[in-house]
Amino acid sequence: MDSVLRVEGLEKAYGEVKAVQGLAFEVAPGEVLGLVGPNGAGKTSTLRCLAGILPPSSGRILVAGHDLSRTPVDAKRALAFLPDEPRFFEYLTVWEHLNFTARLYGVEDWEARGRALLEEMELTGKEKSLPGELSRGMKQKLSIACGFLHSPKLILLDEPLTGLDPIGIRRMKASLRRRAEEGAALVLSSHLLPLVEELCHRLLVIAGGKAVALGSLDDIRARLSGAEGEHASLEELFVRITSAGTQAP
Repeated sequence: MDSVLRVEGLEKAYGEVKAVQGLAFEVAPGEVLGLVGPNGAGKTSTLRCLAGILPPSSGRILVAGHDLSRTPVDAKRALAFLPDEPRFFEYLTVWEHLNFTARLYGVEDWEARGRALLEEMELTGKEKSLPGELSRGMKQKLSIACGFLHSPKLILLDEPLTGLDPIGIRRMKASLRRRAEEGAALVLSSHLLPLVEELCHRLLVIAGGKAVALGSLDDIRARLSGAEGEHASLEELFVRITSAGTQAP
């Protein structure tokens, strides 16, 4: 099956600083790709390029078959970007945010979907609340509800569990798994390596804007020399790869 996301030679520079250098990868329907790396590795720049928020310096990004640079509206209709710090219109209620999002994406049956999402995100009863009345975790849930409303084929997540309590984290992991099972492709960036290890089918490890490892956890373990890599945790592999600059083909 064709990939939902295809990235070819992605680069992003800020003046003389190259934040992203030559990234190339694909994400298939139903696949969860973990994007991990140390602070300043280029993860957020990569996600914002994939979402069409930042223009890449070079390279090509295809979302559900649409070239993001040539047909940006079609590409963006097929994706959702969920940042770690969601921003809202302070004078729109929870329900009005869903209505606004539905109008942007042309979701006709948005009310039924909206009610189901509010229930899934444990926001039922908060329909008339303004963002300023919501906790940090509730704001994160509202952002995710708005992102899921148009049933995106590609979901880009930057630290999606920020502000959630343990029960909320458990429910959110179930929601992400369900979207993948329904055929969405997910790119998940998080410093919570146990979460990445639990949810992701493959990993893209970047350091200094470059890919230093791409594959399943077992693939990456196998590529590291020495018997000590055979049963290493993701945290151990992450430290070893990023600190040593190991290039896993």
